[in-house]
Amino acid sequence: MTDYPALQNLQLEDKDSLLDIKTAQDLDAQDTLSKFRQAFAIPTRKDVAGEKPNFEKESELDEPCTYLCGNSLGLMPKQTRTLVNQEFDAWSQRGVEGHWNHPFNRPWATVDEQVKDHLANLVGAKPVEVTAMNTLTSNLHSMMTTFFRPTGDRYKILIEAKAFPSDHYAVSSHLEARGIDPAKGMLTIAPRAGEYNLRTQDILDTIAGDPSIALVMLSGVQYYTGQFFDIPTITEFAQEKGCVVGWDLAHAVGNVPLKLHDWQVDFACWCSYKYLNSGAGGIAGLFIHEKYAKDTSRPRLAGWWGNDKENRFEMSPVFRPSEGASGYQQSNPNVLATISLMSSLQIYEQAGGIDTLRAKSIKLTGYLEALLHTTLEAHFKADRIRILTPSDPQRRGCQLSLEFPHGMIDVFDGLHAYGVICDERKPTVIRLAPVPLYNSFADVYRAVMCLRKVMDQVYPSSH
Repeated sequence: MTDYPALQNLQLEDKDSLLDIKTAQDLDAQDTLSKFRQAFAIPTRKDVAGEKPNFEKESELDEPCTYLCGNSLGLMPKQTRTLVNQEFDAWSQRGVEGHWNHPFNRPWATVDEQVKDHLANLVGAKPVEVTAMNTLTSNLHSMMTTFFRPTGDRYKILIEAKAFPSDHYAVSSHLEARGIDPAKGMLTIAPRAGEYNLRTQDILDTIAGDPSIALVMLSGVQYYTGQFFDIPTITEFAQEKGCVVGWDLAHAVGNVPLKLHDWQVDFACWCSYKYLNSGAGGIAGLFIHEKYAKDTSRPRLAGWWGNDKENRFEMSPVFRPSEGASGYQQSNPNVLATISLMSSLQIYEQAGGIDTLRAKSIKLTGYLEALLHTTLEAHFKADRIRILTPSDPQRRGCQLSLEFPHGMIDVFDGLHAYGVICDERKPTVIRLAPVPLYNSFADVYRAVMCLRKVMDQVYPSSH
């Protein structure tokens, strides 16, 4: 059972034990984080399985679904409803006075401070280096305004060829706004022919080979493949070559350990509705390294909320930025969205932080990988299914991206009918993400067993 590095610490004896549901149950019984599953609202199968659910017993419809889609939208912490309702109470009871006189001691005038320390702990930063603000793409635009300073010799932005589409749109439109043809200013890098993931050395060679690169802006965890990039190595190398380095951490924050301060990352942006469970469209996050904390020489998209909070309400026409990341805030943060984020971050702290969750994540994803290969061995041999995500647990988060060269939508629809909630990325990929905060080994077991049933139906020649 040592073919998969992440499985070595599960102490499974043989293939038969891997395929036994009792193994999943035993692993859940040993899991010290299992209690946090109860902190989240898990939809029932009846609520998500669609018009044609595929269950032998009607009673199964009332059981929790198998939710492996936290990489797209995290589940709702149950306490979020209470905390958000408290904000409605504050609004109804205090009106505008809630900005300073809040019945639950969360004054709106400083509501962003409620999440600052939590975010700093999560991304390996100092509180002055982080803030909650805006949305991911608007923050990327803001950071490019500040840190992308093109010259005649340096004017390119390096991103992945398969970066999330919004990153392509943002970079392209930002280049156009600077009068730079995106066909010349946007440099993309793809895996080698026949490979699924980018090699770190190829990224370094690309940076070394093109002195016209001004900004390197890659994903911490690649959304399509689930690859976890070597952030410290790439950052250090690119900076040595004269580049500014920023990271889109949408799929990394709350998923893998980060040390943004120690890694000397220039800036990073992320959303919070995936692994941070803040709700659809939740408020995003920003990191700017401490070395820029008092730097007012660079241009920025300034706004009222970025003004020093000590004199913000003096209403001066002269902008005096707050120190660090907070100085890049523009408008007052959405209170309901910020409190939703605070709710989830409190649970992260209670669970022991990202390192504790990462340890379970490595086991959970390793179990998923081994169970897939063992249960679907014939389908792998027939090339009906592939795993795009690196097998090395240090090079991935909790997501496995499964490629189905043919029939992906049929497989996806079949899983959905069984109440297995994942997501598809056309034309061929289904992503499964067992999240350590609320997913169990039994979730993984059921998902793979349902996948086997579905694949045997979609590809009947495999019998």
